Amino acid sequence: MLLGSLNAQQISFVVILVAAFVLLIAERIRSDTVAILIILALYLTRVLSPGEALSGFSSEPAIIVAAIFVLSGALYQTGLSDTVGRWIGRLAGRSYLSVIAVTMPMVALLSAFTHHVTTTAALLPVTLNLARERGIPPSKLLMPLSFAASLGSTITLIGAPAFLIVNSLLAQAGRPRLGIFSIAPIGLSLSLMGALYMLLFARFLLPTRTEGDEVLNRFRLEDYLTELTILPDSPFLRQTLVEVEAGARYQLKVVGWLRRGRHLRQPFSGRHVRAGDVLLVHTTPESLVSIRKERGVELQPVIRLGAGDTSLAGDREEIVASLAQAVVAPGSDHVGRTIGEIDFLRRYGVIVLSLWRKEGWLDQELARTKLRAGDVLVLEGAPEALARVEQDPAFLLLVAFHSETRLRRKAPRAGAIMLATIGVAAFNLMPLEMATLAGAVAMALAGCITLRQAYRAIDTRIYVFIAGAIPLGLAMQKSGVANLMANGLQSVVGDWNQTALLFVFFAVAAVFTQLMSDAATTALFAPVAIAFAGALGQAPEPYAITVGVAAV
Repeated sequence: MLLGSLNAQQISFVVILVAAFVLLIAERIRSDTVAILIILALYLTRVLSPGEALSGFSSEPAIIVAAIFVLSGALYQTGLSDTVGRWIGRLAGRSYLSVIAVTMPMVALLSAFTHHVTTTAALLPVTLNLARERGIPPSKLLMPLSFAASLGSTITLIGAPAFLIVNSLLAQAGRPRLGIFSIAPIGLSLSLMGALYMLLFARFLLPTRTEGDEVLNRFRLEDYLTELTILPDSPFLRQTLVEVEAGARYQLKVVGWLRRGRHLRQPFSGRHVRAGDVLLVHTTPESLVSIRKERGVELQPVIRLGAGDTSLAGDREEIVASLAQAVVAPGSDHVGRTIGEIDFLRRYGVIVLSLWRKEGWLDQELARTKLRAGDVLVLEGAPEALARVEQDPAFLLLVAFHSETRLRRKAPRAGAIMLATIGVAAFNLMPLEMATLAGAVAMALAGCITLRQAYRAIDTRIYVFIAGAIPLGLAMQKSGVANLMANGLQSVVGDWNQTALLFVFFAVAAVFTQLMSDAATTALFAPVAIAFAGALGQAPEPYAITVGVAAV
């Protein structure tokens, strides 16, 4: 395809295509920003009309991807994904072979209906526990987990954005839409072959690393030390510590007990909780947020220091939004000093709510705890106060406090809605985009996920990028560049058999997807594959799906 044979519109598109390709490979600009630039460039060069350039935002792939994020988020918020992960762990058996034989197919099936990153995150703690309990190096299990989640995304049309783009491009070409399970034979075969490869060959290639405990400890963040004050209206009054731990609606382990500022000596059995008592507890991030909203109890640092603007009385999500985690940097002047000596409220305007330490048992008040490098502090404060912490080199990084109270009682409801969504789409009772959208709305109305959580569950970068990739494929078809490329390919390889042609498309897409996302690769090459099939007088589905599978 020579530039001299192209008209002005086609030259404009080729320039945009090359520029987008360079930007995506260089990664100097975020992919979603590149997508916006593509949309603007396609309109300004008059390759597409305004409606066509913006069509990606209302396209079926973008809507389905957003809905799948909400559905996956609801499964996570209700704890259903964690429950399924524990079931998989119980079925996994004792030997390495049985663990791989059970976990890989099950993870692949989960990934077929939820976002593969969500699946991997939910199964990561289960996999690490399996490694510890079975005496298997984590390195032998984590890579198969990742492979299974990726392979499983090829089982259904909703498993990966690439297949949604393929479906949209086929519809633009006048072909029937694919069903949700149209690619299932391919995905199931790939998942099975991946599991067999891991069982027979790859297990000998995976590294055997002995630092298993260190890996496990990095992900075991349950032991956040904090101080819990018993208020006069607390339901824990006149209860023993055993009753407090058993009756709390959140997870906690009492490791110390203060009354009128003095430590009570163990054993604590026989003693009853009184108003004003301070309990030193180890708890989880999820429970830490729950305590902030529990009637009759409060975190002692908030009572002691939080009379000002740093103390929040909003809903759970407002509380989470005001929290952040900061890691104490090696060499920081805070190392070796107590939290009380540093006076975080005066220095930064934040309150230290709790502390997590990788090694070492914490059982004294936060104010008297000397900091070590690597300690994780949970801070509460206004955005400008947290920004001051972030700018201080005494901390390695400041990250949002990711904790949600799981609505575990809604798990059966979430599972039923997910199954209903899949059933409606599978039996073509509703179009796929409407079925997934209805499922996402049903999750919110049923209380399986709040609206704020639903919006936060959507990865806007992926959504915006797909919105930019869709018009790129449309412009390739409308400008005629796809047909020109297809005709050029036909003149070179038109007499090859179909298997060889499909292999060429697979190989090219597989190479380019190493440099770009699966959505971008599919948007670029699927239109060419569809046009090429048309030039040969063949059905375009095998060619387009081949590009999608290779991209994934």
